[in-house]
Amino acid sequence: MYTRRDLAMMALAIRSQPSGVKIGAASFSFRDRPLDDAIQGMAAAGLGYCTLWSGHVEPRNASREELRRWRTSVPIEEFRTIRGKFRKAGIRIFSYYYNFRDDFTDAEITRGFEMAEALGATCLAASANVTTAARLNPYAAKANIPVAMHNHAVIKDNEFARPEDFDRALHGMSHIRINLDIGHFTALGYDPVEFIRQRHRDILLLDVKDRNRAGVSLPFGEGDAHVGEVLRLMKQNRYSFPAMIEYDYKGADTLTEVKRCYEFCRSALT
Repeated sequence: MYTRRDLAMMALAIRSQPSGVKIGAASFSFRDRPLDDAIQGMAAAGLGYCTLWSGHVEPRNASREELRRWRTSVPIEEFRTIRGKFRKAGIRIFSYYYNFRDDFTDAEITRGFEMAEALGATCLAASANVTTAARLNPYAAKANIPVAMHNHAVIKDNEFARPEDFDRALHGMSHIRINLDIGHFTALGYDPVEFIRQRHRDILLLDVKDRNRAGVSLPFGEGDAHVGEVLRLMKQNRYSFPAMIEYDYKGADTLTEVKRCYEFCRSALT
């Protein structure tokens, strides 16, 4: 049952779903400002879905041990408070970006799922080691919160970049999925449209940026990532996962550029 406050928050929710396609933003797009200002920026851009970047939550410039201590001791109530800030702004936290690595302790892993639950996130997104997937899966199954693995544009041992890296991590895993960054994928010469068409059942969210084959980030529509075609594929097939704008090219004011990205998405869909 919902309280009156819950219903009021639902009524205020920003519905950024042009043609039925969920469009949101990675809070990393607003990495030039603190969390409260990032929330304000996303709301001003009219975006109702978010991947919350851990850099907006965790202490900056902390050592590895300091960060580990913070993660395992920070009151979970702080994450509920953050969830409330997003809800008040009409934004849903779809995923929490928390980079599981092989050096994580069991306590750090457990805390990641507790944080995601407190935030109300559907899933965790992670730039993780490939070998971490098997270790994470039991934790994800117990919490019933899947982990979506994020790819980068550099091929390294035990890192996500190629389709076969996803294959290796997802094989036999019930709660490991894909967070496809179409810009990074394009920079390595892969076709995100075809990959999404083939693997859409394994995808929980997209990070949407435009890049050329040389790996240079560009405004939406000026690179080779086929952003418009990706969005139209989502529309045509009614994929339920969101496309998260990640502003990372050299532009002017961050809010202006994020709005520009969103306008491109709406135009491509309508």
